[in-house]
Amino acid sequence: MSGDLPEYYFRVRENGALVFRIDTENRQRRIEMDQIAIANVKNGEIKPHGGRELSDDDMVVIRGWIEDRRAVLAERDVDDILRTVDHLNLTTQWAQSRAEDDQLERVTDALLLAMHDLRGVLVRKKAERIMKEQKG
Repeated sequence: MSGDLPEYYFRVRENGALVFRIDTENRQRRIEMDQIAIANVKNGEIKPHGGRELSDDDMVVIRGWIEDRRAVLAERDVDDILRTVDHLNLTTQWAQSRAEDDQLERVTDALLLAMHDLRGVLVRKKAERIMKEQKG
């Protein structure tokens, strides 16, 4: 198993990850995880852990992980929005075919305000994109 392990392990947390170096080359042949850094996905900051110095190889691997993680999170954002479109369609079908009056009373104002807000943002952003395309 130890031959299959990567050299680094990233324990994901909200804004990035704790970065560990994996060591299996010890007398007990145990897997040891030595924290070497903290990586922040939002601002790209890499902080060495415990006063250590990171090698150029460490930095390349960590920067690569940050780049890959940002791509994964961006894809998840789009997927979440597409799921929201599905939920809106399901909500429409529910409101039309199954919702009771008291249920509609509970959700109508919140849905209308959220959809009005979303529509305003989407229309403004679309207009900005069109204006940018016409200028460029």
